[in-house]
Amino acid sequence: MIPEHYSDSSLFHRSLLTLFLIAPPTFLSLTFLQAPYGKHHRPGWGPNLPPPLAWLFMESPTLWLTLLLFPLGLHSHNPKAQALITPFLIHYFNRTILYPLHLLLTPSKKTPTGFPLGVALMAFAFNVLNSYLQARTVSHYINHYDDSGFFWFRFLCGLLVFLLGMGINVWADRVLLRLKSEGKGYVVPRGGLFELVACPNYFGEIVEWLGWAVMTWSWAGLGFFVYTFANLGPRARANRRWYLEKFGEDYPKERKAVIPYLY
Repeated sequence: MIPEHYSDSSLFHRSLLTLFLIAPPTFLSLTFLQAPYGKHHRPGWGPNLPPPLAWLFMESPTLWLTLLLFPLGLHSHNPKAQALITPFLIHYFNRTILYPLHLLLTPSKKTPTGFPLGVALMAFAFNVLNSYLQARTVSHYINHYDDSGFFWFRFLCGLLVFLLGMGINVWADRVLLRLKSEGKGYVVPRGGLFELVACPNYFGEIVEWLGWAVMTWSWAGLGFFVYTFANLGPRARANRRWYLEKFGEDYPKERKAVIPYLY
């Protein structure tokens, strides 16, 4: 018999607790220390990887680990579980495969700054933790699949929010890649949600995982949403400060960082 402290249930609950516990220090640390890549790139975080390779590497557990773990779950053959995990996989197929390809194929007249290996390793570790939690939640630990009426209501409401967020996220990424391809260096993005917030790509991702939390109606889904805001909120504020410092009066001061009209 496997000792209790080695059981999957024990590992799952400890991992879930970890997800909630790392959110506050992540928020606080990123409030005072900018993530050192992109416009905030600086030395001291290990060798640099080409950005497409870094994104492929650090996001990859969301695909291979999810696909390895999902079939092991008690509910893996349940169409409701399969419907739930599909948006998660679609998002990360875009983030792991399509987005790095767009980076690779987007012409740029500037030499890319590179992506620090240290940051990529931390993101890889988080994605191992989170992919384990989300895959095991959906395929094994959710206990409300029998409640068909409320399940589909939550799923459809959450899916609408998720798709809205993903649409915003993908659109904003493409706008930024188009500006990069023009070879003019950093410019003030214009149009759409860029008129309201500095980082609509981050806003879209926060909205996505709010939808995921509603869809899954789980502690793991809620924890992922909380961590996403803890990670992206301070980074959006840092980006807004950077734009204000670089462009001064040319940058609209009424733009918020990531949540329109609020934050």
